[in-house]
Amino acid sequence: MNPGKAKNGYFVETGWVTSNKNINLPNSKTQWNFNGNDKLSPGSPVKLVWINNQGIEFQKNIKIDEKFLFTIDQKIINNSEKSYDFYPYGQIVRNEAPQVTNFYILHEGLIGVFDEQLIEEDYDDIKEKNFSKNAKSGWLGITTLIPEKNKEFRADFDFKNKFRANFIQTKPIEINANETISSQIRIIIAAKEVGTIDGYAENLDINKFDLAIDWGWFYFFTKNFFFAIDYFLKLTGNFGIAIILITVCIRILFFPLANYSFRSMAKMKVLQPEMTRLKELHKDDKMKLQQEMMALYKKEKVNPVSGCLPIFIQIPFFFAIYKVLFVTLEMRHQPFFGWIKDLSERDPTSIFNLFGIIPWDPPTFLMIGIWPCLMGLTMFFQQKLNPTPPDPIQQKIFMFFPLFLTIILAPFPSGLVIYWTINNILTMAQQIVIMKRTKVKTV
Repeated sequence: MNPGKAKNGYFVETGWVTSNKNINLPNSKTQWNFNGNDKLSPGSPVKLVWINNQGIEFQKNIKIDEKFLFTIDQKIINNSEKSYDFYPYGQIVRNEAPQVTNFYILHEGLIGVFDEQLIEEDYDDIKEKNFSKNAKSGWLGITTLIPEKNKEFRADFDFKNKFRANFIQTKPIEINANETISSQIRIIIAAKEVGTIDGYAENLDINKFDLAIDWGWFYFFTKNFFFAIDYFLKLTGNFGIAIILITVCIRILFFPLANYSFRSMAKMKVLQPEMTRLKELHKDDKMKLQQEMMALYKKEKVNPVSGCLPIFIQIPFFFAIYKVLFVTLEMRHQPFFGWIKDLSERDPTSIFNLFGIIPWDPPTFLMIGIWPCLMGLTMFFQQKLNPTPPDPIQQKIFMFFPLFLTIILAPFPSGLVIYWTINNILTMAQQIVIMKRTKVKTV
Protein backbone atom coordinates (compact mmCIF):
# COMPACT_ATOMS: atom_id res chain seq x y z
CA MET A 1 0.00 0.00 0.00
CA ASN A 2 1.19 3.53 -0.74
CA PRO A 3 1.96 6.54 1.47
CA GLY A 4 -1.01 8.80 2.12
CA LYS A 5 0.65 11.88 0.61
CA ALA A 6 1.47 10.17 -2.67
CA LYS A 7 -0.77 10.84 -5.68
CA ASN A 8 -1.97 7.25 -5.63
CA GLY A 9 -1.94 7.06 -1.83
CA TYR A 10 -3.77 4.05 -0.43
CA PHE A 11 -3.59 3.32 3.28
CA VAL A 12 -5.38 1.94 6.35
CA GLU A 13 -5.83 3.82 9.59
CA THR A 14 -7.10 2.65 12.99
CA GLY A 15 -7.57 4.53 16.22
CA TRP A 16 -9.97 6.16 18.64
CA VAL A 17 -12.28 9.19 18.64
CA THR A 18 -14.00 10.78 21.60
CA SER A 19 -16.77 13.28 22.30
CA ASN A 20 -14.42 15.16 24.68
CA LYS A 21 -12.68 17.84 22.61
CA ASN A 22 -10.06 18.48 25.31
CA ILE A 23 -8.38 15.09 24.94
CA ASN A 24 -5.28 14.82 22.78
CA LEU A 25 -5.59 11.80 20.50
CA PRO A 26 -2.89 10.21 18.36
CA ASN A 27 -2.99 11.39 14.73
CA SER A 28 -0.92 11.19 11.55
CA LYS A 29 1.81 13.40 13.09
CA THR A 30 2.12 11.42 16.31
CA GLN A 31 5.59 10.07 17.11
CA TRP A 32 4.99 6.56 18.50
CA ASN A 33 7.65 4.70 20.47
CA PHE A 34 8.55 1.06 20.07
CA ASN A 35 8.17 -1.12 23.12
CA GLY A 36 10.60 -3.95 22.38
CA ASN A 37 10.75 -5.41 18.86
CA ASP A 38 10.89 -2.82 16.04
CA LYS A 39 10.50 -5.14 13.03
CA LEU A 40 7.09 -6.56 12.10
CA SER A 41 7.03 -10.08 10.67
CA PRO A 42 4.97 -13.28 11.09
CA GLY A 43 5.45 -14.50 14.64
CA SER A 44 7.15 -11.24 15.65
CA PRO A 45 4.59 -8.55 16.57
CA VAL A 46 5.32 -4.87 17.14
CA LYS A 47 4.09 -2.83 20.08
CA LEU A 48 3.71 0.94 19.75
CA VAL A 49 3.17 3.30 22.71
CA TRP A 50 2.27 6.98 22.97
CA ILE A 51 1.29 8.99 26.08
CA ASN A 52 -0.56 12.30 25.78
CA ASN A 53 -0.16 15.30 28.08
CA GLN A 54 -3.17 14.19 30.16
CA GLY A 55 -1.45 10.99 31.23
CA ILE A 56 -3.52 8.72 28.96
CA GLU A 57 -1.44 5.96 27.38
CA PHE A 58 -2.33 4.60 23.93
CA GLN A 59 -0.95 1.25 22.81
CA LYS A 60 -1.08 -0.65 19.54
CA ASN A 61 0.00 -4.27 19.34
CA ILE A 62 0.28 -5.20 15.65
CA LYS A 63 0.56 -8.79 14.41
CA ILE A 64 0.82 -10.13 10.86
CA ASP A 65 0.56 -13.64 9.42
CA GLU A 66 2.10 -15.19 6.30
CA LYS A 67 -0.80 -14.13 4.07
CA PHE A 68 -1.07 -10.52 5.25
CA LEU A 69 -3.75 -10.63 7.91
CA PHE A 70 -3.04 -7.77 10.32
CA THR A 71 -4.45 -8.04 13.84
CA ILE A 72 -4.36 -4.73 15.70
CA ASP A 73 -5.05 -4.83 19.42
CA GLN A 74 -5.59 -1.27 20.64
CA LYS A 75 -5.43 -0.34 24.32
CA ILE A 76 -6.01 2.79 26.35
CA ILE A 77 -4.60 3.01 29.88
CA ASN A 78 -6.11 5.88 31.83
CA ASN A 79 -3.51 7.13 34.31
CA SER A 80 -5.51 10.31 34.97
CA GLU A 81 -8.13 10.94 37.65
CA LYS A 82 -10.97 11.54 35.16
CA SER A 83 -13.40 9.35 33.26
CA TYR A 84 -13.73 9.39 29.47
CA ASP A 85 -15.49 7.62 26.65
CA PHE A 86 -13.90 6.43 23.42
CA TYR A 87 -15.11 5.02 20.11
CA PRO A 88 -12.77 2.71 18.14
CA TYR A 89 -12.71 3.25 14.38
CA GLY A 90 -10.96 2.05 11.26
CA GLN A 91 -10.80 3.42 7.76
CA ILE A 92 -9.31 2.77 4.35
CA VAL A 93 -8.47 5.80 2.23
CA ARG A 94 -7.65 5.79 -1.46
CA ASN A 95 -6.60 9.12 -2.97
CA GLU A 96 -7.79 8.23 -6.45
CA ALA A 97 -9.60 5.40 -8.19
CA PRO A 98 -7.25 2.74 -9.61
CA GLN A 99 -7.30 1.72 -13.25
CA VAL A 100 -10.24 -0.68 -13.53
CA THR A 101 -11.21 -3.31 -16.08
CA ASN A 102 -14.69 -1.76 -16.24
CA PHE A 103 -16.23 -5.03 -17.36
CA TYR A 104 -19.81 -5.67 -16.36
CA ILE A 105 -19.27 -9.13 -14.86
CA LEU A 106 -16.61 -7.93 -12.41
CA HIS A 107 -17.22 -5.61 -9.44
CA GLU A 108 -14.40 -3.12 -8.86
CA GLY A 109 -14.84 -0.68 -6.03
CA LEU A 110 -16.01 -0.67 -2.42
CA ILE A 111 -17.65 -3.70 -0.87
CA GLY A 112 -19.02 -4.85 2.45
CA VAL A 113 -21.36 -7.25 4.22
CA PHE A 114 -23.52 -5.66 6.91
CA ASP A 115 -25.40 -8.21 8.98
CA GLU A 116 -26.63 -10.41 6.10
CA GLN A 117 -26.63 -7.83 3.29
CA LEU A 118 -23.93 -7.63 0.61
CA ILE A 119 -23.23 -4.09 -0.62
CA GLU A 120 -21.15 -3.39 -3.74
CA GLU A 121 -20.50 0.19 -4.82
CA ASP A 122 -18.40 1.17 -7.83
CA TYR A 123 -16.02 4.12 -7.59
CA ASP A 124 -18.27 6.19 -9.87
CA ASP A 125 -21.32 5.38 -7.71
CA ILE A 126 -19.61 6.67 -4.55
CA LYS A 127 -18.67 9.91 -6.33
CA GLU A 128 -22.36 10.50 -6.97
CA LYS A 129 -23.85 9.30 -3.69
CA ASN A 130 -22.42 8.31 -0.30
CA PHE A 131 -23.44 5.13 1.49
CA SER A 132 -24.07 4.68 5.24
CA LYS A 133 -25.35 1.72 7.23
CA ASN A 134 -25.62 0.61 10.86
CA ALA A 135 -24.85 -3.05 11.55
CA LYS A 136 -24.25 -5.50 14.37
CA SER A 137 -21.71 -7.54 12.43
CA GLY A 138 -19.90 -7.57 9.13
CA TRP A 139 -16.84 -6.35 7.26
CA LEU A 140 -16.10 -3.64 4.73
CA GLY A 141 -13.56 -1.93 2.60
CA ILE A 142 -11.51 -1.74 -0.54
CA THR A 143 -8.98 -3.75 1.38
CA THR A 144 -10.93 -5.55 4.12
CA LEU A 145 -11.59 -4.03 7.53
CA ILE A 146 -13.15 -6.31 10.13
CA PRO A 147 -14.62 -4.61 13.22
CA GLU A 148 -14.59 -6.35 16.57
CA LYS A 149 -17.19 -9.09 16.93
CA ASN A 150 -20.47 -8.38 18.73
CA LYS A 151 -19.88 -4.62 18.65
CA GLU A 152 -22.40 -2.49 16.75
CA PHE A 153 -20.92 -0.06 14.27
CA ARG A 154 -21.79 2.42 11.55
CA ALA A 155 -20.14 1.97 8.16
CA ASP A 156 -19.68 4.69 5.56
CA PHE A 157 -18.51 4.74 1.96
CA ASP A 158 -17.89 8.28 0.75
CA PHE A 159 -15.88 10.50 -1.56
CA LYS A 160 -14.51 13.87 -0.50
CA ASN A 161 -11.57 14.32 -2.87
CA LYS A 162 -10.61 10.82 -1.71
CA PHE A 163 -12.38 7.48 -1.58
CA ARG A 164 -13.00 6.32 1.96
CA ALA A 165 -14.45 3.19 3.55
CA ASN A 166 -14.71 3.48 7.32
CA PHE A 167 -16.50 2.23 10.38
CA ILE A 168 -16.94 3.58 13.89
CA GLN A 169 -18.33 1.73 16.89
CA THR A 170 -21.73 3.24 17.73
CA LYS A 171 -21.63 2.65 21.49
CA PRO A 172 -18.81 4.28 23.47
CA ILE A 173 -16.38 2.35 25.65
CA GLU A 174 -16.20 4.10 29.02
CA ILE A 175 -12.95 4.24 30.94
CA ASN A 176 -12.61 5.40 34.52
CA ALA A 177 -9.51 6.53 36.37
CA ASN A 178 -6.72 3.93 36.45
CA GLU A 179 -8.63 1.56 34.14
CA THR A 180 -7.73 -0.07 30.81
CA ILE A 181 -9.93 -0.61 27.77
CA SER A 182 -9.16 -2.44 24.53
CA SER A 183 -10.46 -3.04 21.03
CA GLN A 184 -9.39 -5.40 18.24
CA ILE A 185 -9.50 -4.63 14.53
CA ARG A 186 -8.43 -6.99 11.75
CA ILE A 187 -7.21 -5.91 8.33
CA ILE A 188 -6.91 -8.40 5.47
CA ILE A 189 -4.87 -7.41 2.43
CA ALA A 190 -4.26 -10.99 1.30
CA ALA A 191 -4.52 -11.94 -2.35
CA LYS A 192 -8.08 -13.06 -3.05
CA GLU A 193 -7.29 -16.72 -3.54
CA VAL A 194 -10.25 -18.95 -2.75
CA GLY A 195 -8.43 -21.13 -0.22
CA THR A 196 -7.10 -18.10 1.65
CA ILE A 197 -10.42 -16.23 1.75
CA ASP A 198 -12.43 -19.31 2.73
CA GLY A 199 -9.82 -20.17 5.38
CA TYR A 200 -10.14 -16.75 7.02
CA ALA A 201 -13.95 -16.90 6.78
CA GLU A 202 -13.97 -20.21 8.67
CA ASN A 203 -11.12 -19.72 11.13
CA LEU A 204 -12.06 -16.15 12.11
CA ASP A 205 -15.82 -16.77 11.82
CA ILE A 206 -16.33 -13.86 9.40
CA ASN A 207 -19.89 -13.94 8.09
CA LYS A 208 -20.07 -14.23 4.28
CA PHE A 209 -16.44 -13.29 3.85
CA ASP A 210 -16.24 -15.62 0.84
CA LEU A 211 -18.23 -12.92 -0.99
CA ALA A 212 -15.06 -10.81 -1.02
CA ILE A 213 -14.51 -12.74 -4.26
CA ASP A 214 -17.08 -11.57 -6.78
CA TRP A 215 -18.84 -14.88 -7.49
CA GLY A 216 -21.82 -13.01 -8.98
CA TRP A 217 -25.52 -13.75 -9.18
CA PHE A 218 -25.00 -17.46 -9.82
CA TYR A 219 -22.96 -17.89 -6.65
CA PHE A 220 -23.99 -21.52 -6.07
CA PHE A 221 -22.99 -22.61 -9.59
CA THR A 222 -19.94 -20.38 -9.87
CA LYS A 223 -18.18 -21.42 -6.68
CA ASN A 224 -18.87 -25.12 -7.23
CA PHE A 225 -17.44 -24.86 -10.75
CA PHE A 226 -14.29 -23.44 -9.22
CA PHE A 227 -13.98 -26.44 -6.90
CA ALA A 228 -14.52 -28.77 -9.86
CA ILE A 229 -11.76 -27.06 -11.87
CA ASP A 230 -9.51 -27.10 -8.82
CA TYR A 231 -10.12 -30.85 -8.48
CA PHE A 232 -9.12 -31.48 -12.11
CA LEU A 233 -6.09 -29.20 -11.66
CA LYS A 234 -4.87 -31.33 -8.75
CA LEU A 235 -5.63 -34.47 -10.80
CA THR A 236 -3.83 -33.40 -14.00
CA GLY A 237 -1.39 -30.73 -12.85
CA ASN A 238 -2.38 -28.50 -15.78
CA PHE A 239 -4.95 -25.72 -15.46
CA GLY A 240 -5.66 -25.74 -19.21
CA ILE A 241 -6.43 -29.47 -19.16
CA ALA A 242 -8.65 -28.84 -16.11
CA ILE A 243 -10.60 -26.23 -18.13
CA ILE A 244 -11.04 -28.72 -21.00
CA LEU A 245 -12.20 -31.49 -18.66
CA ILE A 246 -14.76 -29.29 -16.92
CA THR A 247 -16.03 -28.19 -20.35
CA VAL A 248 -16.46 -31.85 -21.33
CA CYS A 249 -18.32 -32.53 -18.07
CA ILE A 250 -20.72 -29.67 -18.73
CA ARG A 251 -21.41 -30.94 -22.26
CA ILE A 252 -22.12 -34.43 -20.84
CA LEU A 253 -24.40 -32.97 -18.17
CA PHE A 254 -26.47 -31.15 -20.77
CA PHE A 255 -26.27 -33.82 -23.43
CA PRO A 256 -30.03 -34.66 -23.33
CA LEU A 257 -31.04 -31.00 -23.47
CA ALA A 258 -28.58 -30.25 -26.25
CA ASN A 259 -29.82 -33.29 -28.16
CA TYR A 260 -33.35 -31.97 -28.00
CA SER A 261 -32.24 -28.53 -29.11
CA PHE A 262 -29.98 -29.69 -31.95
CA ARG A 263 -32.53 -32.21 -33.21
CA SER A 264 -35.04 -29.41 -33.56
CA MET A 265 -32.51 -27.20 -35.37
CA ALA A 266 -31.51 -30.10 -37.62
CA LYS A 267 -35.13 -30.65 -38.65
CA MET A 268 -35.48 -26.93 -39.33
CA LYS A 269 -32.37 -27.05 -41.54
CA VAL A 270 -33.71 -30.04 -43.48
CA LEU A 271 -37.04 -28.24 -43.94
CA GLN A 272 -35.43 -25.09 -45.34
CA PRO A 273 -35.80 -26.05 -49.04
CA GLU A 274 -39.50 -26.74 -48.52
CA MET A 275 -39.91 -23.49 -46.56
CA THR A 276 -38.21 -21.59 -49.40
CA ARG A 277 -40.58 -23.23 -51.92
CA LEU A 278 -43.61 -22.18 -49.85
CA LYS A 279 -42.33 -18.60 -49.62
CA GLU A 280 -41.99 -18.39 -53.40
CA LEU A 281 -45.37 -20.03 -53.91
CA HIS A 282 -47.25 -17.71 -51.52
CA LYS A 283 -45.08 -14.60 -51.62
CA ASP A 284 -48.13 -12.41 -52.26
CA ASP A 285 -50.36 -13.96 -49.62
CA LYS A 286 -48.79 -13.76 -46.15
CA MET A 287 -51.81 -15.27 -44.44
CA LYS A 288 -51.72 -18.32 -46.69
CA LEU A 289 -47.95 -18.60 -46.21
CA GLN A 290 -48.35 -18.65 -42.43
CA GLN A 291 -51.04 -21.32 -42.68
CA GLU A 292 -48.89 -23.52 -44.93
CA MET A 293 -45.85 -23.07 -42.71
CA MET A 294 -47.81 -24.05 -39.59
CA ALA A 295 -49.22 -27.06 -41.43
CA LEU A 296 -45.67 -28.09 -42.39
CA TYR A 297 -44.48 -27.77 -38.79
CA LYS A 298 -47.44 -29.79 -37.56
CA LYS A 299 -47.00 -32.51 -40.17
CA GLU A 300 -43.29 -32.96 -39.48
CA LYS A 301 -43.73 -32.48 -35.71
CA VAL A 302 -41.32 -29.55 -35.58
CA ASN A 303 -41.56 -26.71 -33.08
CA PRO A 304 -39.60 -23.72 -34.49
CA VAL A 305 -38.88 -22.34 -31.01
CA SER A 306 -38.15 -25.63 -29.25
CA GLY A 307 -34.46 -25.35 -30.01
CA CYS A 308 -34.19 -22.15 -27.98
CA LEU A 309 -35.51 -23.27 -24.58
CA PRO A 310 -32.73 -25.78 -23.76
CA ILE A 311 -30.15 -23.16 -24.71
CA PHE A 312 -31.68 -20.65 -22.29
CA ILE A 313 -31.63 -23.24 -19.50
CA GLN A 314 -27.89 -23.78 -20.05
CA ILE A 315 -26.97 -20.08 -20.04
CA PRO A 316 -26.54 -19.76 -16.21
CA PHE A 317 -24.13 -22.71 -16.17
CA PHE A 318 -21.99 -21.46 -19.04
CA PHE A 319 -21.96 -17.94 -17.60
CA ALA A 320 -20.94 -19.33 -14.21
CA ILE A 321 -17.84 -21.10 -15.54
CA TYR A 322 -17.00 -18.03 -17.61
CA LYS A 323 -17.24 -15.98 -14.41
CA VAL A 324 -14.99 -18.41 -12.51
CA LEU A 325 -12.21 -18.09 -15.07
CA PHE A 326 -12.57 -14.32 -15.14
CA VAL A 327 -12.62 -13.43 -11.43
CA THR A 328 -10.40 -16.01 -9.69
CA LEU A 329 -6.63 -15.61 -9.29
CA GLU A 330 -5.70 -19.28 -9.39
CA MET A 331 -5.25 -19.21 -13.19
CA ARG A 332 -2.53 -16.55 -12.83
CA HIS A 333 0.89 -17.72 -14.09
CA GLN A 334 -0.52 -21.18 -14.92
CA PRO A 335 0.93 -22.51 -18.24
CA PHE A 336 -0.89 -24.58 -20.84
CA PHE A 337 1.09 -25.97 -23.79
CA GLY A 338 3.29 -24.40 -26.43
CA TRP A 339 3.26 -20.64 -26.51
CA ILE A 340 0.70 -20.24 -23.72
CA LYS A 341 2.85 -19.61 -20.64
CA ASP A 342 0.18 -17.84 -18.57
CA LEU A 343 -3.52 -18.69 -18.91
CA SER A 344 -4.47 -15.43 -17.19
CA GLU A 345 -2.84 -13.40 -19.99
CA ARG A 346 -3.92 -12.89 -23.60
CA ASP A 347 -2.58 -15.11 -26.37
CA PRO A 348 0.85 -13.53 -27.10
CA THR A 349 0.85 -14.39 -30.84
CA SER A 350 -0.63 -12.33 -33.68
CA ILE A 351 -2.04 -13.15 -37.09
CA PHE A 352 -0.53 -9.89 -38.40
CA ASN A 353 3.04 -11.20 -38.11
CA LEU A 354 1.99 -14.72 -39.11
CA PHE A 355 2.20 -15.82 -35.49
CA GLY A 356 5.88 -14.88 -35.13
CA ILE A 357 7.20 -15.89 -38.57
CA ILE A 358 7.59 -12.23 -39.64
CA PRO A 359 10.08 -10.39 -37.35
CA TRP A 360 7.72 -7.55 -36.43
CA ASP A 361 5.95 -6.69 -33.19
CA PRO A 362 2.40 -5.52 -34.00
CA PRO A 363 0.75 -2.83 -31.83
CA THR A 364 -1.48 -4.08 -29.04
CA PHE A 365 -4.75 -3.65 -30.93
CA LEU A 366 -3.45 -6.00 -33.66
CA MET A 367 -2.50 -8.77 -31.23
CA ILE A 368 -5.04 -11.37 -32.37
CA GLY A 369 -3.51 -14.71 -31.49
CA ILE A 370 -3.86 -18.32 -32.59
CA TRP A 371 -6.43 -19.32 -29.96
CA PRO A 372 -8.76 -16.34 -30.68
CA CYS A 373 -8.53 -17.22 -34.39
CA LEU A 374 -9.38 -20.85 -33.63
CA MET A 375 -12.29 -19.68 -31.52
CA GLY A 376 -13.57 -17.50 -34.40
CA LEU A 377 -13.22 -20.34 -36.91
CA THR A 378 -15.06 -22.84 -34.73
CA MET A 379 -17.85 -20.31 -34.23
CA PHE A 380 -18.04 -19.72 -38.01
CA PHE A 381 -18.30 -23.45 -38.78
CA GLN A 382 -20.80 -23.92 -35.98
CA GLN A 383 -23.04 -21.29 -37.57
CA LYS A 384 -22.94 -23.23 -40.84
CA LEU A 385 -24.57 -26.16 -39.05
CA ASN A 386 -27.53 -24.06 -37.95
CA PRO A 387 -30.51 -23.01 -40.07
CA THR A 388 -29.82 -19.87 -42.11
CA PRO A 389 -31.83 -16.85 -40.89
CA PRO A 390 -34.57 -15.97 -43.40
CA ASP A 391 -33.79 -12.24 -43.32
CA PRO A 392 -30.80 -11.23 -45.56
CA ILE A 393 -29.74 -8.55 -43.04
CA GLN A 394 -29.71 -11.12 -40.25
CA GLN A 395 -27.62 -13.41 -42.46
CA LYS A 396 -24.98 -10.69 -42.87
CA ILE A 397 -24.97 -9.93 -39.13
CA PHE A 398 -24.52 -13.61 -38.29
CA MET A 399 -21.71 -13.93 -40.84
CA PHE A 400 -19.89 -10.98 -39.25
CA PHE A 401 -20.45 -12.14 -35.66
CA PRO A 402 -17.53 -14.66 -35.42
CA LEU A 403 -15.09 -12.02 -36.68
CA PHE A 404 -16.49 -9.50 -34.22
CA LEU A 405 -16.10 -11.89 -31.28
CA THR A 406 -12.57 -12.85 -32.39
CA ILE A 407 -11.49 -9.21 -32.17
CA ILE A 408 -13.39 -8.59 -28.92
CA LEU A 409 -12.05 -11.70 -27.16
CA ALA A 410 -8.45 -11.41 -28.37
CA PRO A 411 -7.37 -9.38 -25.28
CA PHE A 412 -9.15 -11.76 -22.89
CA PRO A 413 -7.25 -14.32 -20.77
CA SER A 414 -6.23 -17.22 -22.99
CA GLY A 415 -7.84 -19.65 -20.51
CA LEU A 416 -11.25 -18.16 -21.32
CA VAL A 417 -10.63 -18.34 -25.08
CA ILE A 418 -9.53 -21.98 -24.79
CA TYR A 419 -12.70 -22.80 -22.85
CA TRP A 420 -14.87 -21.13 -25.50
CA THR A 421 -13.03 -22.86 -28.37
CA ILE A 422 -13.29 -26.35 -26.84
CA ASN A 423 -16.96 -25.77 -26.08
CA ASN A 424 -17.56 -24.81 -29.74
CA ILE A 425 -15.78 -27.96 -30.97
CA LEU A 426 -17.81 -30.24 -28.68
CA THR A 427 -21.02 -28.48 -29.69
CA MET A 428 -20.25 -28.97 -33.40
CA ALA A 429 -19.45 -32.64 -32.90
CA GLN A 430 -22.78 -33.17 -31.17
CA GLN A 431 -24.66 -31.24 -33.86
CA ILE A 432 -23.04 -33.22 -36.70
CA VAL A 433 -23.97 -36.56 -35.13
CA ILE A 434 -27.58 -35.46 -34.62
CA MET A 435 -27.91 -33.99 -38.12
CA LYS A 436 -26.71 -37.23 -39.71
CA ARG A 437 -29.41 -39.10 -37.79
CA THR A 438 -32.17 -36.61 -38.60
CA LYS A 439 -34.17 -37.16 -41.76
CA VAL A 440 -37.44 -35.51 -42.71
CA LYS A 441 -39.61 -36.29 -45.73
CA THR A 442 -41.27 -33.31 -47.34
CA VAL A 443 -43.56 -32.84 -50.30
